[in-house]
Amino acid sequence: MTDPNACALPTPPAPADGVACALPGAPAAANDVRTWPAAGPQERFEILRRAKTIAIVGASDNPARASYFVATYLSGSSPYDVYYVNPRASEILGKPAYASLADLPVVPDIVDVFRKHDDLPGVAQEAVDAGASTLWLQLGSWHEGATKIAADAGLSVVMDRCVKIEHARFHGGLHLAGFDTGVLSSKRQLLSR
Repeated sequence: MTDPNACALPTPPAPADGVACALPGAPAAANDVRTWPAAGPQERFEILRRAKTIAIVGASDNPARASYFVATYLSGSSPYDVYYVNPRASEILGKPAYASLADLPVVPDIVDVFRKHDDLPGVAQEAVDAGASTLWLQLGSWHEGATKIAADAGLSVVMDRCVKIEHARFHGGLHLAGFDTGVLSSKRQLLSR
């Protein structure tokens, strides 16, 4: 007779301090536990509605990168003036790339960040120094230290959300990818600045 537990997988040890919710590859430091209240849908909508300029920090000229995909969408399907920040690139999508936020010819309303976890506090400080209104950390990015830097200076903060997805969600554009947007209308949505 065979032992019924012989094929059972071992039970992993219980994670401590909220690490169960950590994304794969994200540091499991005690100070990165998600205690900061996330920006709600209405706040995200208002941020996107008020914005006129978005600076993508960590923008890439590589079509396989998420930042390239987001940059392509924002440049072609949104009302925003988009600026690219990457010290290793001179041009992205036919527009100049800037070495830092300080080098931009405008003050960005939203600083959309595609950088590794350890770089986020420095980018938050750059956003504050540049006079930005919002620090937006892309999907998979959550850094309460960076958030504190930005929030203490009066910036709005959105973490672990994609600007492209949120813009499309609020403007009925997710249907193009087969998502149910929850928008019921026979009229085309007008994009306003």
